[in-house]
Amino acid sequence: MRAGKGKMRNWRCIQRRGPCIVYNEDNGIIKAFRNIPGTTLLNVSKLNILKLAPGGHVGRFCIWTESAFRKLDELCGTWRKAASLKSTYNLPMHKMLNTDRSRILKSPEIQSALRAPRKKVHRRVLRKNPLKNPRIMLTLNPYAKTMRPNTILLQAKNHKIRMDKAAAALEAKSDQKGVQGKKPVVGNKEKKAVGDKKLKKPVVGKKAAGTKKPAAEKKPTEKKPISEEKKAAA
Repeated sequence: MRAGKGKMRNWRCIQRRGPCIVYNEDNGIIKAFRNIPGTTLLNVSKLNILKLAPGGHVGRFCIWTESAFRKLDELCGTWRKAASLKSTYNLPMHKMLNTDRSRILKSPEIQSALRAPRKKVHRRVLRKNPLKNPRIMLTLNPYAKTMRPNTILLQAKNHKIRMDKAAAALEAKSDQKGVQGKKPVVGNKEKKAVGDKKLKKPVVGKKAAGTKKPAAEKKPTEKKPISEEKKAAA
């Protein structure tokens, strides 16, 4: 049974692959094996890589007939003879006769041609920015020691000149308007009379109760002792 949505697309059942039978001539071999589930029949002149290695997994069990196996030399050729049924086709040959790489590298023929190993380690030096590091700047430009304070003094001098010009322009502008150091009154803003004050409206409701001043507390009267009263009566 297939997992997933394939069941709704009429792909419910899955079949595992069985042996692959390769033949040259069909002398009743198709009818003999077509009813066995999982078997695949291939003609030797129409070989298919998807049938020989389904899913990219090499190693399927293949059964070759004798006539099919003999026809392979005519189809693919050999390492000494080209194919007769195909034009200019030979079997691919190995690029390396000996694939043992470690044995090749350790062979005396290659070791004698190699140079001696370089065991000295070259460390990279971190380059510093001369614009941020004054010591590096002095090594590149010794005049930077004199040039830097000169530029600071020149900037301070130019700043002072700009401030003096701005102060002189402001003073000349205030002299033209007649009042020095004060801005002119804009609009119909007049000073109000000292005696004119707005009358406050009487407060009504809860606000009035909240705004009333508490009544002054009465001090209790001190009573004289009884003995002193009798003496006064006598």
